[in-house]
Amino acid sequence: MRRSRVFPLALAVVSLGLGLAAGLHLNGRLEPATRADVPARTPVGRTPLPGPDFSEIARQATPAVVNISALQVVRTEHSPFFSDPFFRDFFGREAPFRIPQEERKTSLGSGVLVGPDGLVVTNNHVIEHARQIAVTTSDRKRHKVTLLGTDPVTDIAVLRIDGRALPTLPWGDSSAAQVGEYVLAIGNPFQLNQTVTMGIISATGRSNVGIVDYEDFIQTDAAINPGNSGGALVNTRSELIGINTAIYSETGGYQGVGFAVPANLARRVVEQLVAKGRVARGSIGITRLADASSDAAAALGASAPRGAVVVELLRASPADRAGVEPGDIVVAVDGRAVEDAAQLRNELARAEVGSALRLTVVRGGRRREIRVPVEEARPDA
Repeated sequence: MRRSRVFPLALAVVSLGLGLAAGLHLNGRLEPATRADVPARTPVGRTPLPGPDFSEIARQATPAVVNISALQVVRTEHSPFFSDPFFRDFFGREAPFRIPQEERKTSLGSGVLVGPDGLVVTNNHVIEHARQIAVTTSDRKRHKVTLLGTDPVTDIAVLRIDGRALPTLPWGDSSAAQVGEYVLAIGNPFQLNQTVTMGIISATGRSNVGIVDYEDFIQTDAAINPGNSGGALVNTRSELIGINTAIYSETGGYQGVGFAVPANLARRVVEQLVAKGRVARGSIGITRLADASSDAAAALGASAPRGAVVVELLRASPADRAGVEPGDIVVAVDGRAVEDAAQLRNELARAEVGSALRLTVVRGGRRREIRVPVEEARPDA
């Protein structure tokens, strides 16, 4: 049994539950759509309409977005006594004579061709628990599918379809994405193939959304609806900067808040899934963090409520061996300021196995630097 070191300070953690639409399943610098490299296609003899023209971007990007249908089978148990109110009230959840049943449903989503040899990236939840997966390309051809790997932590999955010289989208640099810049969301909402919507980037580095374990989303107001999951978020250079993943919605429909996995993250996951069929993640052994609230910061000697409090770490882990202690407030990683626990979790998740992190921590009102090596996370960690 593995033992942990735990910081005893009682910390109140308040979480905000966000309702996400059920069944909704998503690199270069962004530039204004009025750039010279975004040509306006105006028929001869017609006066161009005012405003940006995204038709050339859509023409280039749309063929690389595919439709994905997955037959999912969910095993359940049913008792014939459930149909009788008397037995249902008497037995409750423990009704006897349960009969195994299989519930079949079809999940519909989108995917993006990122390799001419048929490499497709999509969301894990689009194909999760699927017995059969079918991919239909923009030319309406149905392709055989091989599942190369999935990563539920980031909600990314990789498929390969048969075919050659297929249209693809080039990866863009999502770290260069700027709030307020134009983007297009391309996918198959409500089975309406090759749908293009336009919006702007509303926020970057969005976390604490409650969708997956590792969250560093691009937020956009481009319309994203059920069926868009796994589709492309494209910049004005026709580059893939995100995989559309989810929406925030109280109705199940579009409300102007969509989330996409950044292309830089998706690309790293895809490369590992293609090479090894799994994602090797780094770990330093910190297992529980909390935001540095005003009370916690004052109690631990920090000058401001900023950073992440180390609540628990594994004994004999890299962090433990390097001298990190429960109660330390991590305020920077490799010189980059840490604002809260979510940001530190993302920093740790991005760390490469074999590298080392320079943590700046506050302990007893004093700042200190601690160098911590990054090891591959173990399944039981």
